[in-house]
Amino acid sequence: MKTVRELTAEINAKRAALAEIFEKAKQVVDGEIRYNLDEKGLEDVRARNAELEALAKELENARMVERLAREVAEKSLPGQQLPLGGQRGQERPMEHKSLGEMFVASRAYQERVRGKDVLVDLPDVDVKTLMATSAGWEPETRRTGILAEYAVRRPMVADLIPQAQTDQAAVVYMEEVTFANNAAPTAEAGPYPESALEYTERSEAIRKITAFLPVTDEQLEDVPGIQAIINNRLVLMLELAEENQLLNGNGTAPNLTGLLNKAGVQSQAKGTDTVLDAVYKAMDLVRVNGFAEPTAVIMHPSDFEEIRLAKTVDGIYIWGSPSEAGLAPIWGVPLVLTTAISAGTALVGDFQLHAGIWRKRGATIKVSDSHSDYFVSGKQAIRIDERMTLTIYRPAAFCKVTGI
Repeated sequence: MKTVRELTAEINAKRAALAEIFEKAKQVVDGEIRYNLDEKGLEDVRARNAELEALAKELENARMVERLAREVAEKSLPGQQLPLGGQRGQERPMEHKSLGEMFVASRAYQERVRGKDVLVDLPDVDVKTLMATSAGWEPETRRTGILAEYAVRRPMVADLIPQAQTDQAAVVYMEEVTFANNAAPTAEAGPYPESALEYTERSEAIRKITAFLPVTDEQLEDVPGIQAIINNRLVLMLELAEENQLLNGNGTAPNLTGLLNKAGVQSQAKGTDTVLDAVYKAMDLVRVNGFAEPTAVIMHPSDFEEIRLAKTVDGIYIWGSPSEAGLAPIWGVPLVLTTAISAGTALVGDFQLHAGIWRKRGATIKVSDSHSDYFVSGKQAIRIDERMTLTIYRPAAFCKVTGI
């Protein structure tokens, strides 16, 4: 198995070669950028992109193996945070059916024809009933158990970042701010060149994200499973708010400092480049200035449109036929499409090695009637909260792409 360093070097070389092919094939036709690739060239591009995708997966596996090896050597495996989620439903107890319920559930009644007599034979009941639906008693229309939930985005950003537990009120860590390397060849008996290292303490305070929902006593008592439904939706609300903070938090308490607002995060303007070219330049900034390897690209779905619809001068889709399913990676890096990031801006970075999510407490749900006049009004407050923070260890390992 190849090492992480070998795979990284191979991927970088292949990305540079692919970028050179696009640069040579780029043309401007009626003010629109297209790529002069024949069928053979197009197949070559697709093959190279597929090879990059395979190498990226191999690199991810190599990183995982090296990380596990270090953890075993240190005899200290990091804690795992269980994903947020709702409660499982309980099985319904066996019910005793009344005569009427047995009648409605019978096969004869279920297969009846309007206007015809219905003869029902109930097992273990010494009764035979003859009824006619023509008498005008229409069957009851019952609501199904299906709940069509309000459309919201699916949280995705937290899955890109390693997560761990903490019992502290803040996450404190040391950052190496000076690395003066003066190592050099030295003559016999000559003075050694002096190098320097300097460290400083960094801290990210644990922040609280909350929500509550008022519900009447009757709603909780009369609708089976309503609290489980409410709890699940409250958890989702919390996850959506957390994701917005991870990307867009402005750092002013009680907000987190999000990835897009962290001091030191690099920026690459699109300018006259294509979106693909701008993203590649952002990746190079991460490598050259941040000395990191991008693990994901976060982009708004509308901004991916130019990339997905890019064509050769012959009108052939470069990113694959419209009949092909799934998202292709950009320059061999996984692509995450989400409306959590604003249209016009993309984010490239090494989310695995240079950022971390720390949780002091996962989602906690409580119910009380002590809020305001809820006790005398017959209402309950269902509240949810969590305490967590985001640490960005190397801001230069991330780069914004602006003006898309």
